[in-house]
Amino acid sequence: MVFTISKHCNMTFAQLTTNPLEKRKLDIVVISDVHLGTYGCRATELSNYLSTIDPSILVLNGDIIDIWQFSKKYWPPTHMQVIKKITSMLSRGVKVYYITGNHDEMLRRFEHFSIGGLHIVNKLVIHHDNNKRSWIFHGDVFDVTMKYSKWLAKLGAVGYDMLIMINTFINYISKKLGRGKISLSKKIKNSVKSAVKFINSFEETAADIAIDKGYDYVLCGHIHQPCDREIKTAKGTVQYLNSGDWIENLTALEYCNDQWSVYQHPEDEKAAKQNEAANKDESAYMRTTELFKMMVEDFEMVVEDFETA
Repeated sequence: MVFTISKHCNMTFAQLTTNPLEKRKLDIVVISDVHLGTYGCRATELSNYLSTIDPSILVLNGDIIDIWQFSKKYWPPTHMQVIKKITSMLSRGVKVYYITGNHDEMLRRFEHFSIGGLHIVNKLVIHHDNNKRSWIFHGDVFDVTMKYSKWLAKLGAVGYDMLIMINTFINYISKKLGRGKISLSKKIKNSVKSAVKFINSFEETAADIAIDKGYDYVLCGHIHQPCDREIKTAKGTVQYLNSGDWIENLTALEYCNDQWSVYQHPEDEKAAKQNEAANKDESAYMRTTELFKMMVEDFEMVVEDFETA
């Protein structure tokens, strides 16, 4: 899908105000690899972030709901709260593009489905006001294990979720002892040469194809490695960006004032204040059934707007 975006933003993350109730207007926000339905998902932090922004376009760049590991036994209110935040954006007129990933690949059969402001696509091209173009896709197409050993990838996903659970317990103990948090998976990825090589290969492959197609920016997810760097080859230059994840890094990509930037939730004091002011009252005590009812009401508003348009 291809479309043109006009300016809407008024404040980047670097220009945050101290008013916890003032939302930042942004042209585009890209989040990926949320993995709703798993124990490692940091849904509360994502809800905090979504409460502080007012984008024209929200791009959900794959692996938002983890269908691979989905279980009716684990779907807490905080996870439903994220869905509620997104449907509320839809009811306010925000365009939402759901780009499918590998953990939610079941949705690929619904490519080009649209209702109101919600669109399901496999990739996205955005034409900006400054005549530059952004190419957005999840990135699992470059993953060899996804092509030839999907069972191994699914097994790895389960192992990764278990590692996050163990990491959570270790960080709980570490906090009690007055020490900082650690990330086991980050340490493993950074220390294993094959993992570093895979990440570099992934980034370079995405950049090579983007340069061949004449894009100015290429945006991916999938590898849980937030990034914003310029990649040069013999054929040209492209800006490679990765939205990271909401398991460990808690990052997103934001487009404002004709440029992309990486949002870092751990550095966002405003989102922390939002947590105390809003989510403590709303998300922590609401039952999943109540949130679902509110979500359906928001979605019905979207359908009504679509039918009357």
